[in-house]
Amino acid sequence: MQKVLLVTGGSAGIGAATVRLAAKQGWRVVFTYRSSSAQAAALEAEIQATNGDARGFRADAADEAQMQALFAWIDRDYGRLDGVVTNAGITGPTASLETITTAVLDDVLAINVRGVFITVREAVKRMALDRGGLGGAIVNLSSVAATLGGPNDWVHYAASKGAIDSMTIGASKELAPRGIRVNAVRPGLIDTEIHAKAGLGDRLAKLGPSVPMGRVGTAEEVADAIVWLLSEQSSYVTGAIVPVAGGR
Repeated sequence: MQKVLLVTGGSAGIGAATVRLAAKQGWRVVFTYRSSSAQAAALEAEIQATNGDARGFRADAADEAQMQALFAWIDRDYGRLDGVVTNAGITGPTASLETITTAVLDDVLAINVRGVFITVREAVKRMALDRGGLGGAIVNLSSVAATLGGPNDWVHYAASKGAIDSMTIGASKELAPRGIRVNAVRPGLIDTEIHAKAGLGDRLAKLGPSVPMGRVGTAEEVADAIVWLLSEQSSYVTGAIVPVAGGR
């Protein structure tokens, strides 16, 4: 029976690249999206046209009721869960420490931190060997911002990703005896729409040359690392936070 993968925030960028690659490699993929229903439908159609299996489900990762509804749907329609990628996240608008609002903080931390905890919590109930699951792998999305700090622009975002690093380490130790590997990838400057959404459309062009490898990365390069961490090829890897950042 084909393995089932959940990718949160899977309709665009790194999430969509992960959905495509996983489907190509034989996973049955469920992905969430918050508002981009047209993108989600287009991704579904694209993958189905190549005989892959991917279905979108509208859910806000930070909304507990919506996520519980998602997992109930997976239980009903798939009957198993073997992998999870917690990709849903936002940067929020750029702000310095003295100008950031509590509304922005609440939004960023709700999606980037609470949403990951909700997703992982519900996944463990289905994947853990002692809960009748088959084990599996979880991959969290961190960011190089967690190590750089995001000064003057994204300290709030960087802090949320630092939380994910700590959560990944703790969860990997707690869940390894229960048959679940937990790792993270730490992307650097990646060519996705996230920069433009934050009002920094020229950020990649400005900072790309400063990367030791001399260029920005692609969503597909990050997806390669994610899907490897989900696979049996990384069967003895847990608690790792893998940089995909060109040396940055």
